[in-house]
Amino acid sequence: MNKQDFAFLKKLVETPSPSGYEQPAQRVIRRHLEAAADNIETDVMGNLIARLDGHGGPKVMLAGHCDEIGFMVQYVDDNGFIFFGAIGGVDPHLSPGQRVVIHSAGGAVKGVIGKKAIHLIEPKDRDTVIKLKEQFIDIGCSSRDEVETLVAIGDPVTFAVGVERLQGDRVTSRAFDDKMGAFIVSQVFRRLQKSAKAAATVYAVSTVQEEIGLRGAATSTYGIKPDVGLVVEVTHATDSPGVEPNGIGRVEVGKGPVIARGANMNPVLFDLIMRTAREEDIAVQVIGVPRATGTDANVMQLSRGGVATALIGIPLRYMHTPVEVLSLSDLERTIELLTAVVERIRAEESFIPQ
Repeated sequence: MNKQDFAFLKKLVETPSPSGYEQPAQRVIRRHLEAAADNIETDVMGNLIARLDGHGGPKVMLAGHCDEIGFMVQYVDDNGFIFFGAIGGVDPHLSPGQRVVIHSAGGAVKGVIGKKAIHLIEPKDRDTVIKLKEQFIDIGCSSRDEVETLVAIGDPVTFAVGVERLQGDRVTSRAFDDKMGAFIVSQVFRRLQKSAKAAATVYAVSTVQEEIGLRGAATSTYGIKPDVGLVVEVTHATDSPGVEPNGIGRVEVGKGPVIARGANMNPVLFDLIMRTAREEDIAVQVIGVPRATGTDANVMQLSRGGVATALIGIPLRYMHTPVEVLSLSDLERTIELLTAVVERIRAEESFIPQ
């Protein structure tokens, strides 16, 4: 990945965007896409929708959600400690002892999620998970009045970590799920604009509120009414200790994008993706998903009279933690694959299963 693309990925991932508070990240994507788009707009839900006009082909929607898990300020006690609720699927094992940032109207406020020292915990209680409602943020204030000059009820909170390089092309960060998907969708859109080979009218959509119920994808798909939908998401890598592949499949970081196969995916579109991967010599992995997925692909497929939908996953270790790990080569291969797939979709293409 070149320096310019990596800088965009890093900026997007590190920009805070918990569900319902996505606009800082959407502004980053808008700046990246507005020169390439024939039209770009934000809908009432907060979805960012860029359009690239085609040449008589069907409407193709590329979707990746830009929201991340996080917390929300809910209560401040008289001693200045801040109690919070979860936005999305936060593991309460992880949060105690973490540094966080509260994103207030006045700017970023640094804090820590307090944790009683192990010396003070009874041995019988040391393996007990502290409930989220009992956890608190300490920003260094001594009273509620002092806190309320800096922080407001409803302010979003994120873990205070960003993108770091590991060995080789591996990187770690919070929020790769799924700002990495919004990154890929944006990059594919720019490549399609540059090549001008696509017959399809292409919509690149950075969707919102996926982590709390696939909400942005439901409304944006309804509004766009696409013929074809390609969703980019993370998927659980099964190549680290303790993760059983039996119920997921063999998914390895660095071995290419993961193409889902099952009821949530259109079989004709699946075949097109696999054929394109062979013709372009792009390594892919396949998983079987025997039921509806918990992704934007689920609501996209069921919108209006139905949409020919596919789900492309990026192998991710340690999902919904502050230390998610992926391979940059998997991102690059996915961008190449999806660009080639969209360029192969012609006006006469039918995705009706026979």
